[in-house]
Amino acid sequence: MRILLLFLLSLPTLVQAFCGFYVARAGTGLFNRSSKVVLVRDGERTVLTMANDFQGDVKDFAVVVPVPTFIEREQIHVGSSAVIDHLDAYTAPRLVEYFDPNPCQRLYRLEMKAMSAAADKGAAARARALGVTIEARYTVGEYDILILSAQESAGLITWLKENGYRLPQGAEPVVNSYIRQGMRFFVARVNLEAFEKTGFNYLRPLQVAYESPKFMLPIRLGTLNARGKQELFLWTLTRSGRVETANYPTVKIPSGQEIPLYVKDRFADFYRDLFARQVEKHGGRAVFTEYAWDMGWCDPCAAQPLSRSELRELGVMWLAEEPPIRPLPRAKPQIIPPRPVDVFVTRLHLQYDAETFPDDLRLHQTGDRGNFQARYVLRHPWDGSDDCPEARRYRGEILPQRLRRQAENLHELTGWPLAEIYREMGLKNPPEPWWKRLWPN
Repeated sequence: MRILLLFLLSLPTLVQAFCGFYVARAGTGLFNRSSKVVLVRDGERTVLTMANDFQGDVKDFAVVVPVPTFIEREQIHVGSSAVIDHLDAYTAPRLVEYFDPNPCQRLYRLEMKAMSAAADKGAAARARALGVTIEARYTVGEYDILILSAQESAGLITWLKENGYRLPQGAEPVVNSYIRQGMRFFVARVNLEAFEKTGFNYLRPLQVAYESPKFMLPIRLGTLNARGKQELFLWTLTRSGRVETANYPTVKIPSGQEIPLYVKDRFADFYRDLFARQVEKHGGRAVFTEYAWDMGWCDPCAAQPLSRSELRELGVMWLAEEPPIRPLPRAKPQIIPPRPVDVFVTRLHLQYDAETFPDDLRLHQTGDRGNFQARYVLRHPWDGSDDCPEARRYRGEILPQRLRRQAENLHELTGWPLAEIYREMGLKNPPEPWWKRLWPN
């Protein structure tokens, strides 16, 4: 049997700063070999939700997760993929669009001004002989789960192999480092009979609740049998504000730039290339913030905020129940007014392997509740026929400069060829760099 060793496994001062109409988002579906983790943290209380894109026969699935403490049956739960999908949609990078008003109207001039500013006894005995203790065994939903501790890595690896788990090369030193930290091992495999009874054709997320002073996410095991770089999407839900990694740079993804209108039909390609360019720019060793926001509202909304019942399902233990909010009519802007909910969400995104991320993620809460979102702007030009000095300046000066700036923004963000961007926008070829005009050939 093949084992899949997984890694576990600011409020705007101007209203128009974030107002607009949401038109597209870039969710986790853009990235292959991606895993999704949600960490709810309150003091030392932690709820970990793990989902992954495992592909294959479920009988081949198993996961080994280092955990900082003993886990009882009641601390393990099988969650809902729909809630994680909703959280993904709510926090996804987004594309918004605006429409220029008539420049001959006074409102336009004011806006421009403002915008500039399981085992038997024999197996247990064998485990003891190898220095492995089976501290507990549970069946939760479609999973059979063991809680293991070990005295040294060689004994644990031997036990895992003897029980049908195939480990990748290089596992022993990583496992040994977790043993030295006093961590236990959460081992889950699919119970085929229970899985068939669920009626699902996918594996649901596993959730674990525990208390520990360690606010961290083990990822090193996930690099051992990975084929190339892995994508990790990590959401944290806290009371205090934005979460960062303490041992790797945490960088806000570029946001707020105006880009050409044709990107609306290529937004997935745009964001995939933007992210790849940022990974390369930071040497493959940075963790990127894509969203940080008070969960009570959004502007613009890529999806409705999560309900309190959904937040509690993810483990937000400090919230009381409340009636569900009423969806807004689709004809109106998707802006949800603030409502009291003491939950702050951070969405982190990283691409990693053993070379670029040799250590587990150590996390810390910054206390910063400033809002941030990965957001990109389409601005439709005014195409009216009114004539006035402002309209002539708009057509002859403001609009051409803006279109060139949008093209340059797209080039800088994605690395797409500037000449190709100009062609897509219907513009003349970009001017040659000034130094090419210095000396004739």
